Amino acid sequence: MSSSWTVYQNRLFEQALAIYDKDTPDRWQKVARAVGGGKSADDVKRHFDWLERDVNHIVLEGSGGGGGSSSNSRGDGSSEQRG
Repeated sequence: MSSSWTVYQNRLFEQALAIYDKDTPDRWQKVARAVGGGKSADDVKRHFDWLERDVNHIVLEGSGGGGGSSSNSRGDGSSEQRG
């Protein structure tokens, strides 16, 4: 199992995901073969799951639903900005 990902492998990974969608039989084996570098189907699936969780976390943080405060300094939640 290879856990580190190069920029090039990430690019190959993204390209493979565009080719092999969620309905593709043996998707993760095909993505692993496209990425190369000794990546297994489990490696690429784990990488996908991690990225998906990361993106979901970012989206939640951006919408104020990730546990952070989305209110302004007045504490009323408005988005008014003063210039």
